Amino acid sequence: MNSLLFIGGLSTSELLIIVLVVLLLFGGKKIPELMHGMGKGVRSFKEGMNEVSDNLKVEEKDKEKENEK
Repeated sequence: MNSLLFIGGLSTSELLIIVLVVLLLFGGKKIPELMHGMGKGVRSFKEGMNEVSDNLKVEEKDKEKENEK
């Protein structure tokens, strides 16, 4: 149950209604395409975050090397 805290305390029946509304709005064929697009977006975001983290680590190492000289 703790893994569902991000939902904000929605009950099972409320989640079911939301899923049904999404299914009615987008249809069964469009939902996998939407999820695929979301997956690509999340992957791209994570890659960007990792790139920023890697750049910060490289800069930190460069500063340490300059301070040693």
